Amino acid sequence: MSAVAETPDGPVEVIQVLFALHPGFGAQELCGPLEILSKAYHKINDPKTKAFECTFAAASQGVTSSSSLTIKADIDIKTAHEDLSDYDVLIIPGGDGVETVLKNNSEPLELIKAFAKLQISDPSKERTLMAIGTGSLLLAQTGILQGMAATTHPDYYTKMEIICKDAARRGDLEQTDVMEENYVVNNARFELGEKLEENPFVLNKRPDGRRKSIARKGSNAWKESVKRRESNARRASLKLGGLRLITSGGITSGLDASLYLVAAMVSHESAQEVARVMQYSWNKGVTVEGIDV
Repeated sequence: MSAVAETPDGPVEVIQVLFALHPGFGAQELCGPLEILSKAYHKINDPKTKAFECTFAAASQGVTSSSSLTIKADIDIKTAHEDLSDYDVLIIPGGDGVETVLKNNSEPLELIKAFAKLQISDPSKERTLMAIGTGSLLLAQTGILQGMAATTHPDYYTKMEIICKDAARRGDLEQTDVMEENYVVNNARFELGEKLEENPFVLNKRPDGRRKSIARKGSNAWKESVKRRESNARRASLKLGGLRLITSGGITSGLDASLYLVAAMVSHESAQEVARVMQYSWNKGVTVEGIDV
């Protein structure tokens, strides 16, 4: 399944992304991140160096959003489980259908748990799990947000807190810090800069003067981190085996989180170029917990 992109520094493996879709998913929560990832290149403006390859998984061949957009799935959920180790990133869009997934305890809940378990059992590979909007509620339901920080659509903060508390009671009682933020990154990769004010990844000071990020810096070190033994050891020492865990607020927050993902796994310059092409102003979120690489 893997593909290779050519860069000035030689071939770089294309980052494999799996979108797990459920009936009633939010169309914009899919299309926004998809558009950003599809425009990201290792070498600016060179389509031959595409950074991401995206695959759609769903329980049926065709899955319809809450706004009646029907997407043809590339693979079914069973195949997604079988091939899960091939993917570097799993993205969970939110949408009105989240309520049904929670009620029926249906997919992609098991897929989310399997992806997290895969990172714990094999921390040698850097993986990312990202939820857009109310997709965060599905992560909360699985219990993987215990001991983590997370956010969701502002209308669902209370519901998120309730689900997280229920998950804590079922688990080891670790609580989740539900934050009122644009997006929240756990287990980030830090590349320490000399001047924090020039940090391109993290909002260092909130414009309204409220809670300040405790983060240091993000990273574009994906290509190196998968090769370095010390990075693997540090990942293994983190919660969930160092699984990078990103949750975002509403639709535009999903765009911001996706740009962070591009910056973290490709380069900050690539993320800036994608934002420029889309005529979009990238608003930063916060990172909590991480390792130096």
